[in-house]
Amino acid sequence: MRLASAAVLAAILVSGGASAMAQTPPPVEYDLRFDNAAHREARITVTYRGLEPGPVRLRMARSSPGRYAIHEFAKNVYSVSAVDGAGRPLTIERTDPYGWTVPSHDGTVSVAYTLWADRGDGTYAQIDTSHARLNAPASLMWAEGHDDRSARVRFHRLDPRWKIATQLAPTSDPEVFTAPNLQYLMDSPMELSDHMVREWRVDDAGAPRTIRIALHHLGTAAEADAFAARAKKVVDAQIAIFGDVPDFDFGTYTFLADYLPWISGDGMEHRNSTVISATRGLAEADYGQIDTLSHEFFHAWNVERIRPAELEPFDFTQADPTPSLWLSEGFTNYYGPLAIRRAGVGTVDDFLGDIGGQVNFIVNSPARAYGGPQEMSLRAPFVDAATAIDPTNGNIFASYYPWGAVIATALDLTLRERFPGVTLDHYMRWLWTHHGVTEVPFTPDDLQRGLAEVTGDAAFAADFFDRVIRGGGLPDFAPLLAQAGIVMQPQNPGRGWAGPTPLQFTGTVAKVAGATAPGTPLYDIGLDRGDEIVAVGDTAIDSPADWSKVIQDARPGDEVAVRFIRRGREGAARMRFAVDPAFKLVRTEAAGGQATEAQLAFRRSWLGEETAEAN
Repeated sequence: MRLASAAVLAAILVSGGASAMAQTPPPVEYDLRFDNAAHREARITVTYRGLEPGPVRLRMARSSPGRYAIHEFAKNVYSVSAVDGAGRPLTIERTDPYGWTVPSHDGTVSVAYTLWADRGDGTYAQIDTSHARLNAPASLMWAEGHDDRSARVRFHRLDPRWKIATQLAPTSDPEVFTAPNLQYLMDSPMELSDHMVREWRVDDAGAPRTIRIALHHLGTAAEADAFAARAKKVVDAQIAIFGDVPDFDFGTYTFLADYLPWISGDGMEHRNSTVISATRGLAEADYGQIDTLSHEFFHAWNVERIRPAELEPFDFTQADPTPSLWLSEGFTNYYGPLAIRRAGVGTVDDFLGDIGGQVNFIVNSPARAYGGPQEMSLRAPFVDAATAIDPTNGNIFASYYPWGAVIATALDLTLRERFPGVTLDHYMRWLWTHHGVTEVPFTPDDLQRGLAEVTGDAAFAADFFDRVIRGGGLPDFAPLLAQAGIVMQPQNPGRGWAGPTPLQFTGTVAKVAGATAPGTPLYDIGLDRGDEIVAVGDTAIDSPADWSKVIQDARPGDEVAVRFIRRGREGAARMRFAVDPAFKLVRTEAAGGQATEAQLAFRRSWLGEETAEAN
């Protein structure tokens, strides 16, 4: 959806001028009631007017913006009925699981249905007496072939204290909101609750934009103020990265924040809003929810406007894959914690703990042998909250979130080393100027072209994309990090290592919990998912403490006898413990060394000024 079309259509819709209405079909009308919220139900009516003669097929979505896998939203829709413009019952045919067909009508079709919803996150919906959190694809039925129709959504609040927060356009009626078309409607989550609102304005070259937090939690107003203060700093740090504020449709960006024990933790970006949720309260989590807020707000630039061509327009009937999630999600996973650090809300050590964990994971991941970050991006429909009964080989996939963050870290440090005055921020600004402001979706070739233009070195860009993006290669991080006085330190020096796969205990039975990784000691002796480890050396493995003691006492190179049961047959093998490859990133000073002034200057340029205490 284009910004101009959203603003223009919204203006037409709100004005309700006769000439405008004569040129466009009547808006789709939604009516949402929550009278049976105690039992997790909403009653929703959707009405289409001015229809041509012939069948009308209404359906629920199977995918949702920001998600890349199939989600069967129709499964929680039932008690469906339909009437025509005179209120006469209409026949409904059901020939597949995803929709309902009305064979004939008088030009008006009004379909009513019950939605049951009890998962409060960014993908599904939750309805109860405390709130209604609605993801549009999980909640709203629509008619095929009428995607360009505008929509009017009327809410009937269960509780008069409930307020309505959404990126839908407001009207003079506080319970009615509008959308210019189906794409915008489906991209617009909604929160109805007795929430706290904190808002402020940011300057966009003289044009004010409103940033708003709709906070539904069990905490205090003072906690809301403290969280908003952190959010302001992070928002400012991200604006500084791009040097521009997105032209939010209708002038406002909204964080729909739910921090409640009955919610599900999540973060889900949308064009002018985001859903962020967690089960712990703000003070209880020491305001750690700022991590998700930072990640999701960065999406206002990266993926909502700097958008992969494969996601435009979004198809709600199937999975929507793209090979570029390493950038859309992965670079966001880098800039989320980086913005927190630059904002002074987190420390350098906080940032190194976050990014260091991701670098450690990818460097030591067996999945690198099975494909690069583009391949992992295309596997998103199988892993992005997708569900399946059969198990998956855990060695063949490494998430594009950390992989992209690791690529961003490497590229940022490499640019700073090889191209004076050039950083990853410059690359993101190029993408913003050429594909964000213009809203021209990018292709993988566009990403390579941008890197060539920013560096002035087409050979460097070609090599980077061939070797890293398509090939899955990684640089030697030690010298890159050394520029900032940061060292890679072993996590468990001197300790023997059997592999990263944990054991699962049922009583005194210890089984390998997942696929063992090639090249690890457990893999080399033939153990894999479901095999039972009976004893290691003279130690019977009857509890987690037994296994922990074996690992803690082992040294690299030690050989031990392992007795096991594999698919009902006993066996034995000799296992040689290896060196644990896990590492962490630490400041040279914390490792007992002394960073040079040049290293400290590099670190400040990259991560911002370090303060005595993060706010």
